[in-house]
Amino acid sequence: MTCRRSFLTQILTSGAAPVFVPAHVLRSQSAPSNKITLGVIGVGAQGTHDMRAFLNHDDVRVTALCDVNTRNIENARRIVAEHHGIADVRVFDDFREMNRDASIDAVLMALPVHWHSIPATDAVLNGKHIYHEKPMGMSFAESKHVRAAVRKMGVVFQFGTQQRSDLKFRRACELARNGRLGRIKEIQVGVPGGRTGPDFPEQPVPAHVNWERWVGPAAMTAFHTDKLRRDNHENITNFSLGMISCWGIHHLDIAQWGNGTDDTGPVSIEGEGTYPDKGGCDAVLGWKMRFEYANAAPVTFVNERNMGINHGIRFIGENGWVHVLRGKIAASDDAILRDPANKEGTMPVKLPVSVDHTRNFVDAIKTKQRSICDIETAVRSDTLPQLAAISLKAKRKLTWDPATEMFTNDESANAFLNARPFRAGWLLPEIG
Repeated sequence: MTCRRSFLTQILTSGAAPVFVPAHVLRSQSAPSNKITLGVIGVGAQGTHDMRAFLNHDDVRVTALCDVNTRNIENARRIVAEHHGIADVRVFDDFREMNRDASIDAVLMALPVHWHSIPATDAVLNGKHIYHEKPMGMSFAESKHVRAAVRKMGVVFQFGTQQRSDLKFRRACELARNGRLGRIKEIQVGVPGGRTGPDFPEQPVPAHVNWERWVGPAAMTAFHTDKLRRDNHENITNFSLGMISCWGIHHLDIAQWGNGTDDTGPVSIEGEGTYPDKGGCDAVLGWKMRFEYANAAPVTFVNERNMGINHGIRFIGENGWVHVLRGKIAASDDAILRDPANKEGTMPVKLPVSVDHTRNFVDAIKTKQRSICDIETAVRSDTLPQLAAISLKAKRKLTWDPATEMFTNDESANAFLNARPFRAGWLLPEIG
């Protein structure tokens, strides 16, 4: 054992990808054939967090890593080697090469938002099941493109809205869906707003970052090391729609779940927003949005503390309310929260149960079932922040048809649904 650890240490500290692993090490850590082999595209902060969650499952083996930042790769390789006890993970700097590897069963995609749709579609068209970090992409057209690929290939898709695998969020939605609050009059959603930032003056590109590839399909912009930070690039419109999408999708997804609208969407959207007047972060800072539904409760969506709405999701009914956020659920009357096991049979509407989002994905692959937040649900939920962003651009109320997924008699608004031009020859892979 000491010799094997020493061997692994030498590999990890060398910074070079291993090309030879002794047979006795391979024998000691051989992977059973029933394991799901996982490739990871993007091993920054979120990708590493998700990867660690997958490593907790004995029937999952991370076999490939892809990133254009070699420091991210080195850190991820170390984590995988320490967990598996062997440094045989393969390293790629081009997701297309990794996606073509027939030995990989599934892919975790956790990249900056501007990179979501192209690698995801490519993975799906190569037959990979995919755990797709939120949001769906920079445009509604990209969301639909990924959905079309998943429908064609029949792979398992799991959206990274992990709150669907949390008892408290499911409990709040079941209370709303079962009439325990009376008729739902309104759903209030509050999430963190945007941020301002410095000007990000140009810096030399360090050797460990392939900046050309990192920017990829987005417009080329000068390198600054702080642009690599998630809390910055998610507030730069070249790379993201801002917190209205990156944070908004989490709680709007739960609003959809509790509203019983997973298979439809709003019929109108209107609101207003504020933006930074200087600095390198230019995404929306604060907003007040209103979604109206044909046969469901309206949703008020704001940056938290705007209009007196706090962080989380509040279902407001004729007889009371329930408010849920990560780690906490509260109600207007404690009696509403009693009987958590539903022993009294007062809640006939039962929502799907998942207690671990990555486990749910793996089980869906093995049982050939839908995941708890599959592609159909994901696109419907992601439609809301997309509509919010478009309404702010159009600066007016918009009427939406959830059946056709287009604005009603509004060509100028429908133009905003299209993907922006991609740079450097990048295109969404053809589905055929």
